[in-house]
Amino acid sequence: MLEVSDLQSFYGSAHVIQGASLTVREKEAVALLGRNGMGKTTLIRSIMGLAPPDVRGGSVKWKGEEILGLPSYQIARRGIAIVPQGRRLFQSLTVTEHLTTLKPESVKTGWTVAKAFEFFPRLAERRQHRGGQLSGGERQMLAVARALMIDPELILMDEPSEGLAPVMVQNLEDIILELKRSGLGILLVEQNLYSALAVADRVYVLETGRVVYDALASEVEAEPDRLTKFLGVH
Repeated sequence: MLEVSDLQSFYGSAHVIQGASLTVREKEAVALLGRNGMGKTTLIRSIMGLAPPDVRGGSVKWKGEEILGLPSYQIARRGIAIVPQGRRLFQSLTVTEHLTTLKPESVKTGWTVAKAFEFFPRLAERRQHRGGQLSGGERQMLAVARALMIDPELILMDEPSEGLAPVMVQNLEDIILELKRSGLGILLVEQNLYSALAVADRVYVLETGRVVYDALASEVEAEPDRLTKFLGVH
């Protein structure tokens, strides 16, 4: 579905993404790994058309259509959603209000408010709680549920396990696997190698703005030491 080729992204004069290329196929979870400062979030923002960064070259194709340079709302309308790093919720809006800003409760097709509450029963219990009253795990559930309200075919998730307790990381992995089974493609930015391998079909490693490694997740699981020099994990 998604094909990124030779992407070139800048922050001012800083050349952050230096020719990165990757693909995400239909109903596939792809993990984008790398240490802090390697350009993972910049790559996600470049795909989604969010500024900054300033994208000055390369190609981002969605189902064969070039989308590089389109406004982010037009990219979203084509079926690509983002769960941003840090959740980016509205502190004063309730759980229900977060969801209905994108789709009225009266809508009965696709991902509805009712379906979101069925998929995330914890959010149903907290439907009148405001964003600032939720736990870290509940905030992450809401960020994912909000993304689903545009009925995406692909979700970009930027560090979704960041700051979560281990039990909530496991819960998040279950959610990602269930979304993949439902037919969604997922591009997952992570620093948590083992969490990424629990859900991913393929793995890319980004280092100083370049893809320096790609493999099937099963190959990485069989030889985890192959990633040690890139990620500094054992």
